Amino acid sequence: MKLNWLNIFFCIILLLSTVINAQEFTASVRSTTVADNERFEVSFTFSGKNINNLSQFKPPAFNNFMILSGPNQSSSIQFINGVQSASLSYNYILQAKSLGSFTIGSASIVQDGTTYETNSLNIKVVKGTDKPAQQTGDSGITQKEIAENVFIKATVDKSKVYQGEQITVTYKLYTRLNIASQMSINKLPQYQGFWIEELETPTNIDFKIEVIDGKKFRVGLLKRVALFPSQSGKLEVTPFELTIPIQVQKKRGTNLGDDFFGDPFGRSETIEFTAKSNLVRIDVSDLPQEGKPDSFKGAVGNYSLKSDLNRTITKTNEPLTLTVSVSGKGNIKLLELPELNLPAGFEKYDPKTSEKISRAGTISGTKTAEYLFVPRAVGVREIPAMEFSFFDPSQKKYNTLKSNSFTINIEQGEIIPENELIAKENIRQLGEDIRFIKTSYGDISKKAEYDLTRTGFWIAGAVPLLALALLVGWKRRSDKLAGNVTLLRYQKAQKVAKSRLKNADKLMSENNYKEFYNELSLALFGYLEDKLHIPKAEFTVERASDELRKRNVPKDLISGIKKSAEKCEFVRFAPGAEKSAAMKEMYDELADVIIGIEKNILGKRHAA
Repeated sequence: MKLNWLNIFFCIILLLSTVINAQEFTASVRSTTVADNERFEVSFTFSGKNINNLSQFKPPAFNNFMILSGPNQSSSIQFINGVQSASLSYNYILQAKSLGSFTIGSASIVQDGTTYETNSLNIKVVKGTDKPAQQTGDSGITQKEIAENVFIKATVDKSKVYQGEQITVTYKLYTRLNIASQMSINKLPQYQGFWIEELETPTNIDFKIEVIDGKKFRVGLLKRVALFPSQSGKLEVTPFELTIPIQVQKKRGTNLGDDFFGDPFGRSETIEFTAKSNLVRIDVSDLPQEGKPDSFKGAVGNYSLKSDLNRTITKTNEPLTLTVSVSGKGNIKLLELPELNLPAGFEKYDPKTSEKISRAGTISGTKTAEYLFVPRAVGVREIPAMEFSFFDPSQKKYNTLKSNSFTINIEQGEIIPENELIAKENIRQLGEDIRFIKTSYGDISKKAEYDLTRTGFWIAGAVPLLALALLVGWKRRSDKLAGNVTLLRYQKAQKVAKSRLKNADKLMSENNYKEFYNELSLALFGYLEDKLHIPKAEFTVERASDELRKRNVPKDLISGIKKSAEKCEFVRFAPGAEKSAAMKEMYDELADVIIGIEKNILGKRHAA
């Protein structure tokens, strides 16, 4: 009796194992009722433990339907409780030719000599209630249908931040269709109210597979940007627009003659589709007033402070160097380093600053200042500690860092009294100029009086006065510019642009196309920021265009700015743009734009 129960148990296990591992071939559709102007998908799926050695797939006739796309294959493998299962699907996009009830017959496939057939599908086609969407080209595919299968998605790592805190915006392209050739930029995003740092992204788009709502998409990274809000409130990032050439299958004819002589090779056509990312909204909060230290100058992030003095024992008139570095995560570009306050007895020079920034993900790096100062008096002097404060968004509080203080022992350097220097000079000259006592005066004559009416006298007197007047005028103008940063930037705009164009020309000769286009962008945007008095954190191409329109700059120059900016960005999507001919053309275009704006603005200032 026990043996019989044991046999039954093993039979049940064997039966369940056979059912679990059974191979099956099924047909499915989302809805069996469709509209006559509606596209729908039919899937034929082979599933089981093994999907290898499949062959001789035969679809049904689809007599009453138009095939808009297919067969598109997709496969998947799963492991559940250690048991493997797999599936292979053949997908078709169909549209009915007329109203009525129709049957889609069985599809078949062969595996290891065994033929599997699907079930048939009964489809009811009814009159569509909405007007058919506008079709594109000869394919019969609508813009709405393409938009469901090709789109750009903009995502942010956080939507609520403090002023000055980093937000990372990522733009990805999702597609289930074939992209025929290179994409082109229609419109770049506008980041009004943000400081922008472009993050590192691959030059070529590398597509990976992602599943969204059960559909497989090829997903590629387009662009990543680090944003630092410069104001509080609800800010927006406008959409990123691309023109994407989509390859789709041509529509077969609708009458008997066209259907009979339809293209038997399944040729396709290319449709120019405009993809637009979603609007990004960011809620920016003011930094808290509670606990804000006096040394806080707007730094947001997480930082460390380091200082170093090259020596603490020195002599008068021998220079010293104090190096101060701030490192960490945050907007390194806009960091203000702490000020060096020296006691009396030192002569201080302007610091030399440098920065190293990593743009791989979260913006991080180091900003360094080298202070050069010279002790002029003997004694022991103390350089006080410097303070650097920042707001840490993760802790939601202010932190203050202090550098080391330094005690300097200043000894007397070598000093030679002035009268002693004269004595040494005299001794040297006496050694060279020993004379005998003169006993004859035949070669001596009385010196004539100088004639004040001679031209040389007046020239000799006027030249120093003229030089002094020019020097005073130059000094006053220099002081005026130094006190007016905006005017100084305006005056130097063209000079800075020329310097950057010179660097770009050097990069072009080295065929370093990526740095070449980056230098061109800096030349154009830096010139416009300085010339139009636009703060760097508020600069956008649209803002610059508006300022130029106010100055009555011709429209062709304004459009040239937009064109140049878009071309510099376009290089990431056009690997062929690094050719020397294209680089030279871009260089000439941008130089002409800057020269044209300079002449136009300068001409209007002179006329005024």
